Amino acid sequence: MIPFNKLYFTGNETKYMSDAMSRGKTAGDGYYTKQCQDFFCDTYGFKKTFLTTSCTDALELSALLLDLKSGDEVIMPSYTFVSMANAFLLRGAKLVFADSSELNPNIDIDKIEALITPATKAIVVVHYAGIACDMDRLKAIADKHGVFLVEDAAQGFDSYYNGKPLGGIGHLGAMSFHETKNTTCGEGGLLIINDERFIKRAEIIREKGTNRSAFFRGEIDKYSWVDIGSSFLPSDMLAAHLYAQLEQKDDIQQKRIAAWDVYHKALQPLEAKGIVRLPHLPSFATNNAHIFYLICKDLETRSAFISHMKANGVQTPFHYVALHNSPYYIEKHGDRELPMVTVYQDHLVRLPLFAGIEAHEVERVCELTLAFFNNN
Repeated sequence: MIPFNKLYFTGNETKYMSDAMSRGKTAGDGYYTKQCQDFFCDTYGFKKTFLTTSCTDALELSALLLDLKSGDEVIMPSYTFVSMANAFLLRGAKLVFADSSELNPNIDIDKIEALITPATKAIVVVHYAGIACDMDRLKAIADKHGVFLVEDAAQGFDSYYNGKPLGGIGHLGAMSFHETKNTTCGEGGLLIINDERFIKRAEIIREKGTNRSAFFRGEIDKYSWVDIGSSFLPSDMLAAHLYAQLEQKDDIQQKRIAAWDVYHKALQPLEAKGIVRLPHLPSFATNNAHIFYLICKDLETRSAFISHMKANGVQTPFHYVALHNSPYYIEKHGDRELPMVTVYQDHLVRLPLFAGIEAHEVERVCELTLAFFNNN
């Protein structure tokens, strides 16, 4: 079996985790947490970062920082993971789902302004497959209407928009280190703060609503409960695991991009014949090789392709089910149609891609893919 994803280890994960234990502090905000947070600020120029237990937590922190209240509206794509929706729904916000672009699964920017009302508090966007949305256009819309812009860069590690790192452009950003992501620690996330007014409060909310961090820095003589909050700190053991991956990011990225490029070159003839669509990379975006996907002509073709690949020992999963049509939200959404979301829900399929994938495995996936589409 060629799996869709397989864990990749650099070799230092257990060494650093053992070192974290020897330092006598395995709870949050230890030595390796600081190393990871400093890495992101030093490497990508983020103003402030906070390691979290997941990208979901980073999004929930974002919702808390925006002071969302019942009746506030948040615009977001329907073609995304449910974590984003839950983060803002838990604060009482009304979700306003947007359609995807015809070019790729990212949010259709042309349709956003029509969704803005006086109750709109934020626009949240996803950089699907690590391919950037047009952030200049999004920032212009957000600024024009006085709303916040949040980036779900769960898939956006080491990817850029016009030279700016994803997650570092909106008011707030969130990143994931789940085991399916480019750099991982099993479960983990990052809150990225690009607006300085959120920094102090983020530290407090992340520490159960206390000023405990200021206490440990010696800035106050005791710490107290000063705001709402929760426990968003990951164990320093997870941070140690992640730091081993961050140190080797260039090697990890090179391996993933090499596999992505082989797929793209080998399968280009299928797109040229109009049989499938390959990932669209705008001129303003870089490719971090998080996902390689195909857009099939219909649901039946995709289902047959997945069955064909499974029969030949290759995992090729589809991706999201539209949130606006989900059993939980369909009545709240209403009858507004999002046609491109339906296309991606029913037509998109992903090919195996991970740092440790072997060249012969990529070639095998290409051979089976070409055989199926050329014969059907």
